[in-house]
Amino acid sequence: MIGPADETWAGFEAAVRLQVAGRLDEAEAAWRSLLARAPEIAEAHTNLGGVLKSLGRVAEAAEAHRQAVRLNPRFAQAWFNLGVVEAWRRRWAEAEAAFRRTLAIEPQHSYARLQLAYVLLLTGRFQAGWAAYEARREIPGRVDRLDLPEWRGEPLAGKSLAVWPEQGFGDQIQFARYAPRLKAMGARVRLICQRPLLRLFQTLGVEAQAREATTSFERPDYWIPIGSLPGRLGEDFASIDGAPYLLVPDQARAAWVGRAPGGGVGVVWRGNPDHPNDRARSLPSPEVLAPLREAGMALIDLQDPRGDFADTAAILEGLDLVITVDTSMAHLAGALGKPCWVMLAYEGQDWRWFEGRDDSPWYRSVRLFRQPAAGDWASVVAAMAQAWRA
Repeated sequence: MIGPADETWAGFEAAVRLQVAGRLDEAEAAWRSLLARAPEIAEAHTNLGGVLKSLGRVAEAAEAHRQAVRLNPRFAQAWFNLGVVEAWRRRWAEAEAAFRRTLAIEPQHSYARLQLAYVLLLTGRFQAGWAAYEARREIPGRVDRLDLPEWRGEPLAGKSLAVWPEQGFGDQIQFARYAPRLKAMGARVRLICQRPLLRLFQTLGVEAQAREATTSFERPDYWIPIGSLPGRLGEDFASIDGAPYLLVPDQARAAWVGRAPGGGVGVVWRGNPDHPNDRARSLPSPEVLAPLREAGMALIDLQDPRGDFADTAAILEGLDLVITVDTSMAHLAGALGKPCWVMLAYEGQDWRWFEGRDDSPWYRSVRLFRQPAAGDWASVVAAMAQAWRA
């Protein structure tokens, strides 16, 4: 570690400022200049690795982090950074090893434990994966803490249970599947959700309530954050039920009669630009999908929201197929049982789509089309066009 008394400190601070400001090319030059003078600074190597990953040069980024841990094998953050890069490029064994090294040095590193959870879940090791997934609750701002008894698997017959929202819309749709199971266990379930999901979740047969700035409800016997349900219920490959579990609300269906497109293929080509993986998961432009039109698809733009998720569900109902990148639309279509093709990026793969398969245990109606290499959307679109012609 360098300090203010070190003659390289000014150069270090200058490089950090450039990196934080997003001036990546200049930051790279500053780190390389510093390392030319002081190649022994492990912190500079791992910071350079962060810049290189942001620039899309992940193999170089991994080597920069490796150099940092070679210089300082006890540098927990460099091991973590290495794990993130290795996971980004789907080197799961290397990523797992790096996260475990991080935790061996710094056992309370919640981010490393959560990233390890993603690797464990993606590779099908559910029991350990769900346990490590609880680390998200140790990270500020990720999961709310309620002053109520938490459900940890106790019998639910005759008990009331509040399920609290967390994460994005897609996560909430995926995990809402467990609300009817909890009801079948004898619980009176109150499923609290973001308002755009409310009408959709009211079709689950449990009490659904929108989360507001101040959310009040009768004190339940237990509560649980929605992302902890699969772990509490012991979910694994054998128990995942990929059958549809959401319905189009009658009110939404009636509102879209004569307005929703009949037939055609709905398309979502980009996600939320604020998502950390959006650079990899979104298409550069809708023109990439042109071969699908040439294959005879009547493409319908679903990019911009039309009302809440109940409205979107009503629109999907009349379509022949939905094609989407990895966004909440994939979960909505799958939960409705609507045929859906999901375009998956090679880099930054989400844990829930697992590895090496073109189907999804979570959703029977979903088919996965994966990039064979980073940035290769042309191959994905060509495969979909061929599948459509077939």
